[in-house]
Amino acid sequence: MRVPITKKGFEQLRDELDRLKKVERPKVIRDIAEARAHGDLSENAEYHAAKERQSFVEGRIKELQTKMANAEIINVSQLKSDKVVFGATVVLLDGDGKTQKKYTLVGQDESDLKNGKISVISPVGKALIGHKVGDEVTITTPAKTVSYEILSISIE
Repeated sequence: MRVPITKKGFEQLRDELDRLKKVERPKVIRDIAEARAHGDLSENAEYHAAKERQSFVEGRIKELQTKMANAEIINVSQLKSDKVVFGATVVLLDGDGKTQKKYTLVGQDESDLKNGKISVISPVGKALIGHKVGDEVTITTPAKTVSYEILSISIE
């Protein structure tokens, strides 16, 4: 299954993979070798910690490789739309008419609510897709149901 991702999001995955392969993996190997040199492995906490770290690093490498293999890079700079689409930045007005929120719709691996990036498969992302400026959208989340008016849509 192809998973949409922005070019920037893909580059972040690639950078993390490079760092794990070129920095973290060799460091863990050195740590294991050093811990082995200390003797009895059954009671060697440094050895067990290094082996645990190695397991984490190798697991994360495999996870990133899978994500990158399944990624479909969407070039948002070429998108033009008067509707909310993947990669769009949307400004919403809360149903109370007082609070504005700004979200950019991104792939699942890029979502970062603190920085206003929400996944297109989140309840909010799914509800916004396909709507236009001026539309009122009712969004049901696990916590509550809210209404927003779409004030603007931009592709950055």
